Amino acid sequence: MAQLTHAQYDALERAVADRSRISVFRRGAEYIVVPLVLTAHGGREAIEARNPLTGDGIILYLEDIDAIEVVR
Repeated sequence: MAQLTHAQYDALERAVADRSRISVFRRGAEYIVVPLVLTAHGGREAIEARNPLTGDGIILYLEDIDAIEVVR
């Protein structure tokens, strides 16, 4: 997924604001995380997120994501 659609960006931004969980599929694995901020690292768009169970942080680069959806 090189770029998100406007609707996907809106949903992701709402999830950041509401601290809602998102489901991210990357390289055949699914990650359920709480997005903290949308940012850029080294010129690459990224989601800084936290695992809701362990509290571990993770950075997910948008260009590496296969699919994303907000968990309601």
